[in-house]
Amino acid sequence: MEIIIAKNTGLCYGVKRALKIARETRRHRDGKVSTLGELIHNPQVIADLENQGVASIEALKDIKEGTVIIRSHGVSPEIYKILKKKKLEIIDATCPIVKKIQRLVAKLAQENKEIIIVGNKEHPEIRGLIGYSRGRGRIVENETQVGPMSFKKKRAVLAQSTQDPYLFEKVAAALIEKTEELQVFNTICHSTQTRQRATSELASKVNALFIVGGKASSNTGKLYQISKRILPQTYFIESAGQITPKMLRGARIIGISGGASTPPEAIEAAVERIQQNFEQHSHEESRVQCQR
Repeated sequence: MEIIIAKNTGLCYGVKRALKIARETRRHRDGKVSTLGELIHNPQVIADLENQGVASIEALKDIKEGTVIIRSHGVSPEIYKILKKKKLEIIDATCPIVKKIQRLVAKLAQENKEIIIVGNKEHPEIRGLIGYSRGRGRIVENETQVGPMSFKKKRAVLAQSTQDPYLFEKVAAALIEKTEELQVFNTICHSTQTRQRATSELASKVNALFIVGGKASSNTGKLYQISKRILPQTYFIESAGQITPKMLRGARIIGISGGASTPPEAIEAAVERIQQNFEQHSHEESRVQCQR
């Protein structure tokens, strides 16, 4: 058996930065420290932060005092206004790449253009970006949603930072048929694209591939979708404990990839779990052969 870990697996710069900010804020601030929603989409990391005294609070109304950390996905301008009105101390851990996209959306809104944002409408990054669009933003999740749209003279299209480039290209191509002058901004972060390429390449070389990360993580979900298109024996797991002998059956070369919010220890745990399952299976096979 051979285990191959995808290149560029592990925490991205934006996530590392957000975690560093959160931990330093807790060390240097008295009173309550909380994040508005999960800082990153990884249950193990969120549990660890809570153990350190950084609470994850979903509802804005439930944050009444202390310091609030804006998570890596960013928030809308309206959220900042509400937090300031509550007289809370604000620490901004928004990913710099997301900040750049927010500024782009605000600029396009000033130019009175219809802004098509390709992404998951429920994702916090998208909700924040819509807030910068001044009512001119429209969320599109796939190319089929472009079909009913009316023809426009001018439009701009951009993507959620963790979007699948394949899907983004299909939406942009569909919009060309509906727009006289279409501005296309590839706002998918470089780290995401590199990670997706590495996972795609790995999926073509192995018999089974495990994508490790939080189920709510957009970029991890995209890795799963990309790998699944190439390799049916692809599994999306949140923790090593979900790996079973059945998943490894018939696989001699096994791949592991992780999302931008997947810590190194989660990858290491997956490697150990696969090795344990393989050793146990090999031992059982040997025992059966001896009985014969």
